[in-house]
Amino acid sequence: MAWCGCAAGAASITLVPLPPYSPELNPVEWVWEYMKERFLSLRLHNDYDAIADTACKAWNRLRAETGRIASLCSHPWIMQVKP
Repeated sequence: MAWCGCAAGAASITLVPLPPYSPELNPVEWVWEYMKERFLSLRLHNDYDAIADTACKAWNRLRAETGRIASLCSHPWIMQVKP
């Protein structure tokens, strides 16, 4: 069975085993952690709309912090991965 329809390409793929739970290897986990610590923790909401509104405001505040997402997601090992 060929992967992506190309058996030749499969020979150049190296699988790297990761721990079953490794949020430190997933950049979006760092973004969520930052948002929870700064904007989303210790709050109660009356309904779904209030939750969605708070999440949108938190995301917009994060986006307004120039370079913050890049600083949260730019780990040395990511920069070494070639697309």
